[in-house]
Amino acid sequence: MARLRRGDLPPRILHPPPGPVSRRLSRQLDRYEAPGINTLGSTGSSIVWQEARGSNVLDVDGNRYLDLTSGFGVAAVGHRHPKVVTAVRNQAGDLIHGLADVHAHPLRLELARRLARLAPVNNAQVFFAVSGSDAIEVALKTALLSTGRSGVLAFEPAYHGLSLGALQVTSRPHFRYPFAAHFHSNIYRLPYGCPSPEIDNQLRSHPDTACVIVEPVVGREGVLVPPAGWLRDLRQACTEHGVLLIADEIFTGCGRTGYWFAVENETVKPDLLCCGKALAGGLPIAAVVGRRSLFAAWECQGEALHTGTFVAHPVSCAAALATLDIIKSERLPRRAARLGRMVGKRLRTWPRRSAAVLSVRGRGLLWAVELSDRTAAHRLTDTLAGQGVLALTGGPEGRVVQLVPPLVITESLLWRALEIVESSLDEI
Repeated sequence: MARLRRGDLPPRILHPPPGPVSRRLSRQLDRYEAPGINTLGSTGSSIVWQEARGSNVLDVDGNRYLDLTSGFGVAAVGHRHPKVVTAVRNQAGDLIHGLADVHAHPLRLELARRLARLAPVNNAQVFFAVSGSDAIEVALKTALLSTGRSGVLAFEPAYHGLSLGALQVTSRPHFRYPFAAHFHSNIYRLPYGCPSPEIDNQLRSHPDTACVIVEPVVGREGVLVPPAGWLRDLRQACTEHGVLLIADEIFTGCGRTGYWFAVENETVKPDLLCCGKALAGGLPIAAVVGRRSLFAAWECQGEALHTGTFVAHPVSCAAALATLDIIKSERLPRRAARLGRMVGKRLRTWPRRSAAVLSVRGRGLLWAVELSDRTAAHRLTDTLAGQGVLALTGGPEGRVVQLVPPLVITESLLWRALEIVESSLDEI
């Protein structure tokens, strides 16, 4: 079996993907794994990953790819960063698992301290979570507990996760409809980036609103960048109406948009900030950073009201601390901003280059190419895979192709990937 000895190699396709081994394993997976989480689709097969390193992915058929997904944005510091691997190995030799909400461990303290100091939240504390959806649940519960109100204002489009509470503020009908009968009734919605007076009128008309939840840059649902000043106006409206502002930075945090957190583009300080995905360099962990006075609402006698067996998992905490060190020492937010300006200049020529491209948009190293229809978008990602580049479709209609490379991708590989996308656009 081939190995990835480096993570900065060009693509190499030996077998048109998905190759024979991938197809065989996909058929077996389809037999044993439930369809609710198995996304093999109508073809019944997909690429099966064998190994990943840096900006490269190697599949079980020996095909080598450039990864423009970052594993759903998780691999911001690259796949299998050696400092993350070392931290994981060292921690696994000492303590793999603890007792979550009962007995702590030193790395839990250190990570909480780091996040509380890093996030743009006043007088911050940290509430650890197991996943991004879990962090959204914590943030929503905190808002309801601390305000005594029941309403939530969300935006369309938005993706906040698929657990039942998070699903109620996620916008895509495909996810929501099967469970809509079980939703809370006081969920209000406005278009993302709508004029600020509409937000003010909404909050004035619904004094039961506990919080507003927003992605500073919409991620999965199409990579939408709000109008300049919109987040500041949203912060002001929340303050004026005594409503909490929740920033969902699960996708946009950890340097992705050119700042540690995307709200910093407009110097906005949310009341609660959710982070996850890239936080631990590939291991599962998430957190809500919030104002101390809000988390006081959770104080109770007896067992914790919201926790989990693997909360603040020792190995994930070790990986997260290493990841934060890498982001800081390698100045990855600044690098993402610089590369993003160069990428944006190039991508903005694409609507003139191809009739299939309606628009491009993004910030830092989070970009979207919006195509004429869903078929064109899927044709593009299939063509890219055949050329050794991995990309995902997104948006409510599935016609947006997301370009989300690791923040450590070399410039030469990044330009090579963009060249392949350009040539693939010519074929659709």
